[in-house]
Amino acid sequence: MTDPLRTRRLGAVLEVTLDRPPANAIDLATSRAMGRVFAGFRDDPDLRVAVLRTGGDRFFSAGWDLKAAAAGDPVDGDYGEGGFGGIQLLPGLNKPVLAAVDGMAVGGGFELALSADLIYAADTATFALPEIDAGTLADAATLRLPGRIPHHIAMELLLTGRWMDAAEAHRWGLVNEVHPADRLADRVLEVAAQLAEGPPLVFAAIKEVQRESQQLTFAEAMRRIGAREFPTVATLYGSQDQIEGAKAFAERRPPVWKGC
Repeated sequence: MTDPLRTRRLGAVLEVTLDRPPANAIDLATSRAMGRVFAGFRDDPDLRVAVLRTGGDRFFSAGWDLKAAAAGDPVDGDYGEGGFGGIQLLPGLNKPVLAAVDGMAVGGGFELALSADLIYAADTATFALPEIDAGTLADAATLRLPGRIPHHIAMELLLTGRWMDAAEAHRWGLVNEVHPADRLADRVLEVAAQLAEGPPLVFAAIKEVQRESQQLTFAEAMRRIGAREFPTVATLYGSQDQIEGAKAFAERRPPVWKGC
């Protein structure tokens, strides 16, 4: 059987391609493999940004593999360390992840895109959450989507299962940019390379604070930042990179980030 995952290192950028024809659906084994890949990305000090894309142009991903489910994969089985698709629940993933959505992002495929920090879409991309028709819950989307786009639009997608095209997704702020399909990969790698030149300790602090503060009041989150109770903030505030940032600003030169 062909390996459903391909990886390519482009300097400090890791490109991860899910290529599992015909619909890039994800079974338990593929999800666990994706978790291992993204855990390796998280733990590699030489990698700073990941790009998630998929093979083909008809499906970004159809989400959960229903054929595998029919063959015995339980829907509540072991998805691996990072949860479904390897990045939904991966602990300590404090590096930027970009998703390049080309084709249909359906159900869990839509949720996989929502797990990324930035989403770029082909102009032919479409999004839908048809779980209602299968009598099940789009769990991650139910939790995440109403916080990403207007509440009533999110609820409409969840309650009706209707399709949203790339233009509408961009209009609601669900995706960052929309490009012709033949330009999408180049644009995403361009942004990834730009981020790879950025301050990794600041990016880590942004991701941890945003993630861990969701259940905190604003005042409590600000107190924890000021008290350096977030590990990434404590690392940042005691780092050479923070000093370098101030020096570079004062000297009117580009900073040189070392991640320490």
